[in-house]
Amino acid sequence: MQSLRDLRRRILTPDISETKMDVRGFHVKNEESKALLETVGSSFLAGFGYAAEAPTAVAAERRLETVPTRFRGFAYEGAGMAFAVRDALRPGRPRHVASLLAGRGDAHVYMVYVGVGWAMARVPRFRWGQLYAPDPLLRWLVLDGYGFHQAYFHTDRYVHGQYRRPGFPWPADGPREYADRVIDQGIGRATWFVGGTDVDRVTEIFSAFSADRRADLYAGAGLAATYAGGATEADLRRFRERAGDHRLDLAQGSAFAAGARVRAGLVVPHNEVATQVFCGVSTAEAAKVTDVTLPHGQDGPTPAYERWRQAIAAEFEGWC
Repeated sequence: MQSLRDLRRRILTPDISETKMDVRGFHVKNEESKALLETVGSSFLAGFGYAAEAPTAVAAERRLETVPTRFRGFAYEGAGMAFAVRDALRPGRPRHVASLLAGRGDAHVYMVYVGVGWAMARVPRFRWGQLYAPDPLLRWLVLDGYGFHQAYFHTDRYVHGQYRRPGFPWPADGPREYADRVIDQGIGRATWFVGGTDVDRVTEIFSAFSADRRADLYAGAGLAATYAGGATEADLRRFRERAGDHRLDLAQGSAFAAGARVRAGLVVPHNEVATQVFCGVSTAEAAKVTDVTLPHGQDGPTPAYERWRQAIAAEFEGWC
């Protein structure tokens, strides 16, 4: 049985070299930021590996909880991807993602849903129906994860070429045009990595996109800058300046990151610096904004997820 688990891990888990900045061709700001981003990648792959070989979600959780606080959320994201791939490739078997979310994964629900989006990019489209994302509000995070994956692994096309797939076919009940926007949020988040946490490089990349896409790109980058870190307070202040009319989008993304960190109990010092710069409040206060603005009711012409983002942004208008 152990040999089967080892084999499953070896077959499913991407090679660690895929997280190296030189392999990806990403911009390197300095050795410190390079080491940080590569540690994020290796933590993701560690979580993926734990879930790829674990017989149950509970068994994976025991190892996921040993990952250092700063990087544990990325490990749960990787676990979400691995369990989603396993669910998609073996239909009819127990729902591993559901089991993860029923346990300690619930505290990392945002990251797990993003991980499901990574799986979406790796499994055949006819298996997308096997992907577990039951929350109608949070299911959009799956597309955020998909967008991140595409920008991270197909950088020339999605980032430097500004590619957008027409009529994205998920979720089946749409709206299709909003799927493009959430994918852009994932692309913006990945661009923080592509640009090596260099705010000048990141804003230069965003300037090549059409103006109507930049709000979502900046929201994604604000989330990444807050959650992953890699920039000094001075860097973040310059990012806020260069964002111009998109400062509220940075704040909204930063608040999302704060909500994820607080819910999981993973707040670290760089989160506090980022929310103070982008939102003008502590990480706990920014997270509270995401709680009090949770939308009520079902999707209408404007998806509830977008109404939530707009309500969060509105809370920071006085600061931005």
